[in-house]
Amino acid sequence: MAKKIDETQVRKVAKLARLQLDDAEVAQFSTDLSSIVEYIEKLNELDTDSVEPLAHCLPVHNVFRDDVVKPSLTVEQVLANAPQRADDFFKVPKILDDNSGA
Repeated sequence: MAKKIDETQVRKVAKLARLQLDDAEVAQFSTDLSSIVEYIEKLNELDTDSVEPLAHCLPVHNVFRDDVVKPSLTVEQVLANAPQRADDFFKVPKILDDNSGA
């Protein structure tokens, strides 16, 4: 049988997670978590010696296309509709002040 999750453990995890649980919730979580651990322990009863570990249940293949160089837009085409520009760049409003530390 699985190790029981007691209320002390639930309170400790709740404190670490900064959750405020009342006594009824602590008791309920203790019962629920113990049931979950007990259910998961059933997996130890399975013979998995001949089962190969895997990362995916289906075969995985590369779905990316080949990298092919294609013509792209010129700087003038890209910046043609820019509301503001500074030389060959988009100009955007300043969002941080000098004292922001960024």
